[in-house]
Amino acid sequence: MDKKLSFTSHVVIGVMLFALFFGAGNLIFPAELGQYAGSNVWLAIFGFLLTGVGLPFLGILAIAYSGSSSLQALAGRIHPIYGVVFTSLLYLTIGPFFAAPRTGAVAFDIAITPFIGESNPQVASIIFTLIFFGVVLWLSLNPAKIVDRIGKILSPVILVLLIILLIFVIVKPMGTIGQPEPIYMTGALLTGFVEGYNTMDALGALVYGIIIINVIRAMGVTTRRGILLATIKTGFVATFFLTIIYTGIAYLGVTSVQKIGLLETGGAVLSEVSIHYFGSAGILLLGIVMIFACLTTAIGLMTACGEYFHTLMPKVSYKIFVTIFTTICFIVANFGLANIISYSIPLLMFIYPLAIVLMLLTFTSSLFRHARFVYVSATVVTFMISSIDGLKTFCELMEREYYEWLAPIIKFYGGILPFYNDGLGWLFPVLITVLVTGIIVRKKKVVPVQASL
Repeated sequence: MDKKLSFTSHVVIGVMLFALFFGAGNLIFPAELGQYAGSNVWLAIFGFLLTGVGLPFLGILAIAYSGSSSLQALAGRIHPIYGVVFTSLLYLTIGPFFAAPRTGAVAFDIAITPFIGESNPQVASIIFTLIFFGVVLWLSLNPAKIVDRIGKILSPVILVLLIILLIFVIVKPMGTIGQPEPIYMTGALLTGFVEGYNTMDALGALVYGIIIINVIRAMGVTTRRGILLATIKTGFVATFFLTIIYTGIAYLGVTSVQKIGLLETGGAVLSEVSIHYFGSAGILLLGIVMIFACLTTAIGLMTACGEYFHTLMPKVSYKIFVTIFTTICFIVANFGLANIISYSIPLLMFIYPLAIVLMLLTFTSSLFRHARFVYVSATVVTFMISSIDGLKTFCELMEREYYEWLAPIIKFYGGILPFYNDGLGWLFPVLITVLVTGIIVRKKKVVPVQASL
């Protein structure tokens, strides 16, 4: 029989989940959204919250609901090889390709840039990120309790600092809310929805889910139903805090434009707003805290990636993987925060729909008798659309013409798929595919997925 968790236990685990999702890097996206959304900020932030908060919550629940031992086991319902490829790509995305390098770039933008101005920023960036990822490598190779302790201390400190800053923003705003920029003039809700991809938290949720479930099990909850209910309750705690913080930071961004203008990244926005309210001392304190917060996030990502790939390829040591990954992080971080964010978008347009569809299939699996036929069909349809979306976004990012073979496919998709130009063209085809294949499965005897159920 399950042990009944107290309200305090749910809050403690919920705050832990909040800390897993809430990295210093996440602050930059609602700030940037606020600046550009103008008077449409509330629609935009609602869309952002759907993917930046709602999807991570569903990702955690999907792992709990499925009963799978890992993301690879869950994705393996489609095919064992797909399970390995999808999981590897996801780890690389939230690891050395984008999220981990972004921690170094964010720390530099918030903590160092305000003090050096325009004097040799590239040289300063190289020196800072070399030290930053050197420390990440050292602590990842020598895991110590000090990292966890720093993380536990920093999360409340960051929350307190942000709450103080947001109180000032609400009581004495820097300016009035202006007109939205063209990108948010129409379709602000869907634009905010896609912008929420940048947090990468929905991808991280598919990894963090196992951590939360293990904590809940350690507290005496062992049945599948008990774990799911406990996960829902703790998830509400985390989503509450994330919603408050993201909404407040978006308001900070939208009221700052009149005073500081439109800035290239949310990191610069936070720095300028902190200087406005608290002066050099305020930005110095914020910078120190952000460096340590980004450091602990990077160490966690490097450790997780190193452990997964060592499990996948046992002949290559954990230390070699971590060394390779931190080296990649150092290189990528020096492309600059704006470039890291921009170049991550094509990959996110590709992988996010696949992750969302995996969650959808997990929750509806019993309706189609867990048949692999439905899993494969829905994933293939998603891949056919999201892969084109990724290439389309890449060409637009590089400001080049679509490839000759790509242009007619984009035109075709744009003509028949609802919301295609908003990055959600995969949604209706997938829902129809699941419905049709699900009906076929229920009328015929189709072999269910045996693994992970």
